[in-house]
Amino acid sequence: MELTVLGLASGYDVEHVIRLFYPMAKLVPGYHRDGDLVLARAGQRHLLAGVRENGVCHWRRVVRPENEKPAFALASLVYDLLREVTGIRPPWGKMTGVRPVRIIHDQRAAGHSEEDIAKLFLEKYDCTPGRFELARGIADRQRPILERSGLRDCSLYIGIPFCPSRCSYCSFVSRTVERDKKLIQPYVDHLCMELEAIRDQVEQIGLNLRTVYIGGGTPTSLSADQLRQLMGKVAQCFDLSRLEEYTVEAGRPDCTDLEKLQVLKEYGATRISINPQTFEDEVLAHIGRRHTAEDIHRCFYDARQAGHTNINMDLIAGLPGDTEEGFARSLAQAIALEPENITVHTLTLKRASSLVIDHSQEDYADVAAMLEHCDALTRAGYVPYYLYRQKNTLQNLENIGWCKPGYEGYYNIYIMEEVHSILSAGAGGSTKLRQPGCGEHIERIFNYKYANEYINGFDVILERKRGIGEFYGRYLDPQTSG
Repeated sequence: MELTVLGLASGYDVEHVIRLFYPMAKLVPGYHRDGDLVLARAGQRHLLAGVRENGVCHWRRVVRPENEKPAFALASLVYDLLREVTGIRPPWGKMTGVRPVRIIHDQRAAGHSEEDIAKLFLEKYDCTPGRFELARGIADRQRPILERSGLRDCSLYIGIPFCPSRCSYCSFVSRTVERDKKLIQPYVDHLCMELEAIRDQVEQIGLNLRTVYIGGGTPTSLSADQLRQLMGKVAQCFDLSRLEEYTVEAGRPDCTDLEKLQVLKEYGATRISINPQTFEDEVLAHIGRRHTAEDIHRCFYDARQAGHTNINMDLIAGLPGDTEEGFARSLAQAIALEPENITVHTLTLKRASSLVIDHSQEDYADVAAMLEHCDALTRAGYVPYYLYRQKNTLQNLENIGWCKPGYEGYYNIYIMEEVHSILSAGAGGSTKLRQPGCGEHIERIFNYKYANEYINGFDVILERKRGIGEFYGRYLDPQTSG
């Protein structure tokens, strides 16, 4: 299937609405007389939507509405046509954004009633009632956490771009330890210097650091001594006693042992993530993992032995080679371990991953059926506390963080709902500065993408970090307290 968007400066939303129905559609610049095609066109007075599939054509033409943005009006016209032609009802309707829960928070802050918010989701966006109630329930659960946000609050993300091996579904900027071992120690050294630069900005502005998150890649691909060096620098630069949460991804059991888990505990981590993705050994091998389900169990028990009392586990629905029954077994095994968090991701076909190269959309199991098994989480006492969506996710579904009550992952909520700035250190890092107070303005400061670029261009990175103070200087009175 090809798709063409004409007459708009940007067909971005229209393009993604079309991909709700035809996920593998290829964007082309012009109209072709032959072949399968979806056409969306905005004229001076009219909007046109059409689909041609297997030689059969369906068209709709309407007067361009005056009270609606052209892009959304055209996207709505295309959506209504394709829903009728295909018989597909996308669970989130016309919504293509990452943060549906954020919409509820913003609508409430603007003074809209619960009835108005329901109409927005159910009527304007054609969201299914089940998904809307899911989003609203999460918004309700997040509200008391978000209401504690202060004017100078921020979080810190520290990125480790190394892994023991590259998973087939992954598109993150990460390299294997075997290939880039010589870069790891210089990278850690420079990362510690960047943390000092961030500390200087935090102290100068008087920011209140709420959470720290060390992610990747795989942070535990560092040696135990390198973890001590890095986390020791975090403890030296920031007052850990004031943190709400300190998370470290100890994600893979093939590079995580008892010593490293003890280091994480000793140096202040209050939450860790051990990420099996699946407990099916054949699927683990297929996606490039160098460990078994037994190794996952061993790693989890080691974490408990090391004193960790807040553990997250990630699962992915839709991995190639997995089945509905296999996913249900993995979910049951995760629940049996009784971690405080279980995050259920829906597989996303990312362009930089080998899955996109080696497979098509049709090669994957029915992920909607897999996610139906998440009712088991509710029965086990878990509640959904954060949600986000990604483009090119199988069947237009979502990722949900589940937790035992009182174990919400604060960093996950803060970054997803964009309530305060996220300061970022490391290769590929993107510092996201949010205007303090009621403003919505966001600015970004980017680090170099790859570890060698990060090291070689480190002077530039340090210079860019001064932009944090410059940003806050435009919005905060330096004489006011935090």
